[in-house]
Amino acid sequence: MKKLIVAGLLSVLSMPLWAVEVGQSAPDFKLSLLDGSKSVKLSDYRGQVVYLDFWASWCGPCRQSLPAMNSLQTELFRKGFTVLAVNVDEDANAAKAFLKQFPVNYPVVADAQGATPDKFGLQGMPTSYLIDKNGKIALVHQGYKEGDLNEIRQTATQLLKK
Repeated sequence: MKKLIVAGLLSVLSMPLWAVEVGQSAPDFKLSLLDGSKSVKLSDYRGQVVYLDFWASWCGPCRQSLPAMNSLQTELFRKGFTVLAVNVDEDANAAKAFLKQFPVNYPVVADAQGATPDKFGLQGMPTSYLIDKNGKIALVHQGYKEGDLNEIRQTATQLLKK
């Protein structure tokens, strides 16, 4: 019984003490594209509506969310919307293999050390943040299931009009 209590306490203590919430500024970061061609900063996208998507190759719901976000990127890109994906796989080859199976037309950066998810207080996969043109969090979305795209599209479209 004591072992269970200690294990429970350790798991609670290892969780982030805070998580970025709606209305707060999104923490800036600089990460390399998965292909290593260049570095990207979140602040490079100021003035656009950004869907910041944390994902991993082992994440089951990511098999649905990445293709859905790819279609949203295609639909809203010309209006000032972009998806920026942060892959957290320790092995970049796993992420690259995943993207061969589920290709996307938006930038994918790599954070194998997990510093960026820590900045956001990430608690599960996938987790995404819809960020307004001023860099403020407008929506925090955890998990992904069929039908979630409608809420994301609606909120993104409202932000693009502002």
